[in-house]
Amino acid sequence: MSETLHFSPTLVAPALVRRQVPMPLRFVDGYRTDATMMTFEGLIDGREHIALGLGDWEGSLRRAAVGGPPPLVRPHSECLTGDVFGSQNCDCGPQLREAAERITDAGGVLLYLRQEGRGIGLYAKLDAYALQLGGMDTYEANVALGRGEDERDYAVAAQMLLALGADRVNLLSNNPDKAAQLEEYGVRIAERVRTGVHVSPWNKRYLTAKATHTTHTLDLL
Repeated sequence: MSETLHFSPTLVAPALVRRQVPMPLRFVDGYRTDATMMTFEGLIDGREHIALGLGDWEGSLRRAAVGGPPPLVRPHSECLTGDVFGSQNCDCGPQLREAAERITDAGGVLLYLRQEGRGIGLYAKLDAYALQLGGMDTYEANVALGRGEDERDYAVAAQMLLALGADRVNLLSNNPDKAAQLEEYGVRIAERVRTGVHVSPWNKRYLTAKATHTTHTLDLL
């Protein structure tokens, strides 16, 4: 099995916020919110990841800095098929929409990470989809392609959060690996907050694999 090599915490240099741009958002169901979109310098993998400050995100960071409740944060991996085209093969689009509203309400940051297909890229992800049509699950398909089950590394997510002063967060995620990696890279997880379960006839097998193989906290009936 191909294994993913993560960056060493000792090699993760500080990043800096490069620019902040206000941006109104509107989702396909009509939900609207205002974001502050942020770019960064010094991200370790050289990719163009972005952070979206939502709700009273600056206030949440100030309160956390003096011992108050931490901001709500979700690292969301890019999914062109789900986020943009509404693919029913996964739950990425609904999770992104849910995260935008919940973070707006609580005050916090949504990280949009350029890690398509669990880090293997768009073309390879579509190759994996083809294998899944033959009966493999999402992890088996990645390995059959000679890739790791999940090649995502959250060093950049930690860099972005630390650049914003968010060294303690409430993490909106069902994925225990996100929490473990962020802790490893210096971001303390005060609480893990589950997302909703966005199940459909098309993605139930995919979600079941996440729950059983990588212990995502998903309550599937």
